[in-house]
Amino acid sequence: MSDPDPKQQLDALEAKIAAAKAARVSDRRHQEEHYSQANLAWRMVTEMVSGLGIGFGIGFGLDALFGTKPWLMVLFTVLGLVAGIRVMMRSADEIQEKQLAAQKAAEDEKRDRDGD
Repeated sequence: MSDPDPKQQLDALEAKIAAAKAARVSDRRHQEEHYSQANLAWRMVTEMVSGLGIGFGIGFGLDALFGTKPWLMVLFTVLGLVAGIRVMMRSADEIQEKQLAAQKAAEDEKRDRDGD
């Protein structure tokens, strides 16, 4: 029997290496996307909690100053909650705009590549 052609063996090995590298890059992108989504979720939670905390603090301070316990504390806690929700919604809109821009850029690139 004759030995297989070394050129064919080398080409097959290069194809396997390229496939393995592509799989690693894809896996890394998935992990980075997962972490970025977790970071965004923590950012939103932090914004909500900080809004509540600041509202509570202002209300508690004003209640202590004016002796109106607990009315201003309740009012400012609710206002802090509303402010936290608004900031979260603004962050979500910002994230959505970035994702739509990236998606549009990918579609344009694909259209340019297919058109050429």
